[in-house]
Amino acid sequence: MDHVEKLISDVKLSSVVPGRITGDDKLQHEFTNMDLIMKLHYIKALYFFKNEVVEGLHIHDLKLPMFNLLELYYPISGRIRRNDGGDGGGGGGRPFMKCNDSGVRVVEAKCKNKTIDEWLAMNDSDHDELVYDQLLGPDLGFSPLVFIQFTWFKCGGMSIGLSWAHILGDSFSASNFLNIWAKIMVGQQISPQFLQKSTKTNKLINNNNNNNPILSTTRKFPFSLKRVDPVGDHWKITNNIKMQSHSLHITQKQLNQLLSKVCGTYYKVKPFDVICATLWKMLAKVRGEYSSEPAIVTIIRGDHDNETTEVVSSNNQVTISTVEANDVKVSDVDTSKLTELIGEKTVDETRIVEELMEKENGVSDFIVYGANLTFVNLEEAMIYDLELRGKKPIFASYNISGVGDEGVILVLPRLEGGRIVNLVLPQKQIEGLKNKMRVELGIF
Repeated sequence: MDHVEKLISDVKLSSVVPGRITGDDKLQHEFTNMDLIMKLHYIKALYFFKNEVVEGLHIHDLKLPMFNLLELYYPISGRIRRNDGGDGGGGGGRPFMKCNDSGVRVVEAKCKNKTIDEWLAMNDSDHDELVYDQLLGPDLGFSPLVFIQFTWFKCGGMSIGLSWAHILGDSFSASNFLNIWAKIMVGQQISPQFLQKSTKTNKLINNNNNNNPILSTTRKFPFSLKRVDPVGDHWKITNNIKMQSHSLHITQKQLNQLLSKVCGTYYKVKPFDVICATLWKMLAKVRGEYSSEPAIVTIIRGDHDNETTEVVSSNNQVTISTVEANDVKVSDVDTSKLTELIGEKTVDETRIVEELMEKENGVSDFIVYGANLTFVNLEEAMIYDLELRGKKPIFASYNISGVGDEGVILVLPRLEGGRIVNLVLPQKQIEGLKNKMRVELGIF
């Protein structure tokens, strides 16, 4: 704690609400089944801007566009209730969002002893101090779903940290939220009609057709989920082992070499598939030294086309698939074989996951990230579209908190080409993976 206090100081919290009252007190937003599947997970985004980009900007300049932003994204300012609970959010029924304009939290902080370059050279776990540590509950009906933290550094630069409850939407949605905020800041007009498309209705909740085939497809529990003990109104998970974060920086040259090594001249494979296959095999080697290899992994992708990436703020675009290495030892099989499995042999469980939540009336508690070793494809996320005064961040990153013991690996774009790979894994596996990546591939 003393270490944290020396790094971050002068912390102030305030709230921002929509610029106009949303409507009557009865307005509510229904969560989809996929939203509720994700309710124990949180998205953490972090952006760094140099001094020359943010010089002269004050907190007023940063908060002012949020009033308009929250008029467009008004459900985000709400608070969670349950359909048989009161204003305190209690009860055991299906959660929904009461659109009561309670607002999002803004955090102001200072880092007086470090420049941005010095901070980026530090341990990955220290980045957590730049993104507010958010959990929903135990006073669920009073918990904000979004925190935005602005931290000013000794050099005059600034970081923007977004803590986003995953129940609101996926990483693409979180990125879009910040990108629209920045556009409003420079005076760009955003049509309300354009953004009203952001609350897609739940195809299961609102379909009264008893013959709906989606509601009669599953016969077994999805491999991609893990049921956890009921959490009530405190939406957090408890790990059985110590988890640790780490980032791998893969340059474009290293990525090309990796693709060539795994697939030769066959370049039709996707970099995401090759990276996942490589890390799957590496982690199998590490885990095989003291435990069983991960035979099943989960693949999460955002099914976004050019239109929905701009307008949708939900989890309805998320696809959840599993891949099983049948009759092979992952640590021994050729990486190209694992790449083929990931690219061509995934089993899409999205529909049966949604059905399960519907059958259980949206009240059961599950985890997705870390139920199995989980890979998340964010290669197409527009994280570098966030611009201040026409300048992109010098570094941007996304991660997940509330991760199960099997861990999660996110693959993101890198500003200079290549990929950033963010890991949240058991601490014991992190060190072993770092050593193998350094020795076998020269990647740190």
